[in-house]
Amino acid sequence: MEKLSEKEKGLIRDSWESLGKNKVPHGIVMFTRLFELDPALLTLFSYSTNCGVAPECLSSPEFLDHVTKVMLVIDAAVSHLDDLHTLEDFLLNLGRKHQAVGVKPQSFAVVGESLLYMLQSSLGPAYTTPLRQAWLNMYSIVVSAMTRGWAKNGEHKSN
Repeated sequence: MEKLSEKEKGLIRDSWESLGKNKVPHGIVMFTRLFELDPALLTLFSYSTNCGVAPECLSSPEFLDHVTKVMLVIDAAVSHLDDLHTLEDFLLNLGRKHQAVGVKPQSFAVVGESLLYMLQSSLGPAYTTPLRQAWLNMYSIVVSAMTRGWAKNGEHKSN
């Protein structure tokens, strides 16, 4: 796994902390953007609430639970910036789970764009080019592990 510089870690930690303890509203911003960028992703969420349109999906309890889980994964990555490798097995498994429900690896890039959008929207002027790059670097480390898990799961299914 790649490593982040101390400066990048500081930027990521400070920006994440500034979002406050209740990160679900920020997750809603992120997923709203995700569905704007790729509306077809709504079909991956089959809950009791109709997820055919973003507003209904975003307000369903099941989806809010998913948003919470995603924000907890980001929180775990931020909490483990000094030892991201300890999350390797968790991220591989997360990649396998995403493959199993039909997520394509290309969608990880759209999620990354949505994460950056949320950070920019939430942080305003504090969202700088170095901060953006630090988050991109961390996200690429996380997605690299998830993609390896996704690919391993795909190999098992094709055998």
